[in-house]
Amino acid sequence: MKPSFAFLLPILGAAMNAQQAQEKASLLYPYGVDEHDHKNPKLDDGTSKKLSLAVPFTFYSKKYQTLYVNNNGVISFDTPVKQYTPDPFPLADGRPFVTPYWGDVNNVLGGDIFYRESTDPTLLARITDNINQYFPKIPYTATWAFVATWDHVAYYGSTSNKGNTFQAVLTTDTKTSFIILNYWDIQWTTGVASDGDPETGLGGTPAHAGFNSGDETNFYNIPGSQTEAIINITKTSNVNVPGRWVFQVDDFKVTGVPPKVAVSNNCFL
Repeated sequence: MKPSFAFLLPILGAAMNAQQAQEKASLLYPYGVDEHDHKNPKLDDGTSKKLSLAVPFTFYSKKYQTLYVNNNGVISFDTPVKQYTPDPFPLADGRPFVTPYWGDVNNVLGGDIFYRESTDPTLLARITDNINQYFPKIPYTATWAFVATWDHVAYYGSTSNKGNTFQAVLTTDTKTSFIILNYWDIQWTTGVASDGDPETGLGGTPAHAGFNSGDETNFYNIPGSQTEAIINITKTSNVNVPGRWVFQVDDFKVTGVPPKVAVSNNCFL
């Protein structure tokens, strides 16, 4: 009789699930109901209410005291963003915002958008350790953070179960500001209204990731933005951590990007 290894399958499955959960926790900062996060409404092209911050956040030399968490993968500082098909940076209308993954999210079909302000010592200590590792020449101790997480969010017109999970973290010590972008699971790039395929979530005008200062001069497009390659953002990084991009944004600097991709006017492609 041939030996049966069927009894090992549940054990191996549990071990793989545990490893995956550990890897997810190492990339994403804690989020969700257990962290007392707020949730955006289930609404296509929806946004949070206007959120007042406990401390000002400096972005491209300007201090902002309010922001919006927009369902379509954008954190904006002046006005909400309901636009679902991304435009390349710089934007002609001068809207200042950071977009971890600007695409046509529809959380009515699946997923949630969480956010919170935090001065939790454990969270701030972890952020501080990370920033000190990536920017060893910049003295930094985080005193505040804002964590926004898109958890397994679906795309507009989806006929699949695909979902994207990504996160944006704003942090400051009141003088120096950083943004951390984390990409855990990216399964789609495009909603149907942006000419994407309803079954695959691919094609059309793919999602965009980066920053726009609002001055038409300072901006950054993460490589692969608005191309099919953006689906591989979980494998790219500027700090040698796959799926993580980190930027100093008070006086904007791009870290870890090869010089050959730099062009004029502080624009990087």
